[in-house]
Amino acid sequence: MTVSAKREWLLPVGLIVLSAAPVIAGAARVAELTSGATVTQDNARFFASPVPVLVHIFSVTLYCLLGAFQFARGLRRRRPAWHRTTGRLLVPCGLAAALSGLWMTLFYPRPPSDGELLTGFRLVFGSAMVGCIVLGFAAIRRRDIARHRAWMARGYAIGLGAGTQVLTHLPWILLAGQPRGLGRALLMLAGWLINLAVTEWALRKGPTKPTPSLGLTEPRVGALAS
Repeated sequence: MTVSAKREWLLPVGLIVLSAAPVIAGAARVAELTSGATVTQDNARFFASPVPVLVHIFSVTLYCLLGAFQFARGLRRRRPAWHRTTGRLLVPCGLAAALSGLWMTLFYPRPPSDGELLTGFRLVFGSAMVGCIVLGFAAIRRRDIARHRAWMARGYAIGLGAGTQVLTHLPWILLAGQPRGLGRALLMLAGWLINLAVTEWALRKGPTKPTPSLGLTEPRVGALAS
């Protein structure tokens, strides 16, 4: 593998690594719900209504892991049909992840560590993720590759927020224990904003020439989420 080929895979691998913690946590939740684990105060809302959380876990796992490969530029060029087919799967996965997250925010009992501010943040970013995906899909229907690329990258950045939020929470947990209330809300907000800031920087780093044969996007994203 050439040096340039290795560099091409740095971003997808990095995104998969960033997804690892929430994906593992989601798998543990699925195992808990399907194995008859003890119902506790922390998981009672999931046992009472398991479908939304299961939809969320499966859809966001596919969205984050499979979506990472959309940022492998060489793969898109070599296999444009794969890129288009994967994109058609990622759109419903992304919408299911965002909409199920909104449902849980609105209808699940709020955990003691979460305040009204965090609820508001979740509603804003969940709605923004839906909007980004819809705008990205509408753009590619118009063959507007540049806008499609930008909106889909933003939607992915929001969807990957849980990975970055692990990193924003870690120092606080090590120094002061589990955050609650305002502190937790701000740490969650930081995860989303970091992802979106890096995405905007990457999108503006340099112009990208459209590649009509791809039919979808030609993202030139040097670093999507950190």
